[in-house]
Amino acid sequence: MSTIRQEDFIQSVADALQFISYYHPLDFVRAVKAAWAREESPAAKDALAQILINSRMSAEGHRPICQDTGMVVAFVRAGMDARFDGGMSVQAMVDEGVRRAYTHPDNPLRASVLADPAGARRNTRDNTPAVVYVELVPGDGVDVRIAAKGGGSENKARFAVLNPSDSIVDWVLEQLPRMGAGWCPPGILGIGIGGSPEKALLMAKEALLDTIDIQELRARGPASRVEELRLELFDKANALGIGAQGLGGLTTVLDVKILDYPTHAASLPVGLIPNCAATRHIHFTLDGSGPARFTPPPLSEWPEVAWDGPAGSRRVNLDTLTRADIAGWRAGDRLLLSGRLLTGRDAAHKKIADLVARGEPLPVDFHGRFIYYVGPVDAVGDEAVGPAGPTTATRMDKFTDLMLGESVGLIGMVGKSERGPEAIASIKAHGGVYCIAVGGAAYLVSKAIKAARVLAFPELGMEAIHEFVVEDMPVTVAVDSRGESVHETGPREWRMKIGRIPLAPAR
Repeated sequence: MSTIRQEDFIQSVADALQFISYYHPLDFVRAVKAAWAREESPAAKDALAQILINSRMSAEGHRPICQDTGMVVAFVRAGMDARFDGGMSVQAMVDEGVRRAYTHPDNPLRASVLADPAGARRNTRDNTPAVVYVELVPGDGVDVRIAAKGGGSENKARFAVLNPSDSIVDWVLEQLPRMGAGWCPPGILGIGIGGSPEKALLMAKEALLDTIDIQELRARGPASRVEELRLELFDKANALGIGAQGLGGLTTVLDVKILDYPTHAASLPVGLIPNCAATRHIHFTLDGSGPARFTPPPLSEWPEVAWDGPAGSRRVNLDTLTRADIAGWRAGDRLLLSGRLLTGRDAAHKKIADLVARGEPLPVDFHGRFIYYVGPVDAVGDEAVGPAGPTTATRMDKFTDLMLGESVGLIGMVGKSERGPEAIASIKAHGGVYCIAVGGAAYLVSKAIKAARVLAFPELGMEAIHEFVVEDMPVTVAVDSRGESVHETGPREWRMKIGRIPLAPAR
């Protein structure tokens, strides 16, 4: 019988979360490198280059890969012959590890967890509680798999109870285009098939913790129906042409992972959960000999990527920009933004809308300005701000007409992913513009931010309105003032191109 010290368990969780905040799993790095090498879409290749550069910078600087440092999920398999020497529950020990990791003074991680989700939505300030699953298994050790899952990909989870005769492949291919780009492709699709409704979604989440091995599977050939499904879905998902960041391209998914479980004769539950470009998970075991140790991967594993973003971009001064200037921009144009850039996301937009509805003055003059949808990580050392990548723009769609209208007066927005029809119509009507930064390149983006200060709503924490001073911040025009969207034209173009490329048949 082994004795697992409570402190060893807690510190192992804390160390694991710090480790995965700045080190991508190497299988992910290699898969993105391969995707970048074969990508033919210039826009997608540029996005993949930024993801790889950001990943290396985070590994070197020990700062988060993404500003959304995730909600923690832990799968704990405790040996029935093991004992813990403290009085805390497994949930309490995981939460204490999360608390230590997310409040670490040298690398604070963004607190994104809100209590009272249907009411006040109060930030818990330390990212607790985690979501913990505990299973008792034979043995005297403790096996822990832990992930930090960002909200952009979690929000794209899908579930259905299909008829037993329905096609799982058809259902997944129907869902993917509807998921948009808010999950920051390319990533991994986790799929759970069978069991009960909650079991299917749990398997989908757990499947994401496995190693990327689709090319090895293709090389040896499938040995089961699940493996056949993996290959078929991998090929057909990539044939959709969605591409990196939804810009159109050859690679939308890096792997498809599937777990299944026996189910009722009348049912076919299927859960689908994607992993984003900030894939963060790790596996460790405790045997009573001390805390887990995590070995940093060699930096030689990261490719030296040539990124020509600045060379092919137009420089823009935000402080002198007018609607007449942006009228000449076209969807797909690459820009480097310099000057003063406001920030704001869900909670700030709701407060602005409430103030306008009550006829009260706004705390910030938005007229003629750009707003960046971001909730940054706290700064450390001489940083102006911590990693500060974009959040999913579609959540702000319902506020777009208000924000671009005369009462507020914005002329431009920066975020990630596509905009919905309502927002695109508003952008066109007001002669505004929407640009995207690369989701999954938060540390790279933060290097363009030279100063930051809070202007309004400080009680919102990371969701407060900031003013950034940026220098050569790379963005792409996603919706221009005519209402043309790269998230519509890009995938359509590449879907047609890929359709003329024969797919390798699933065996």
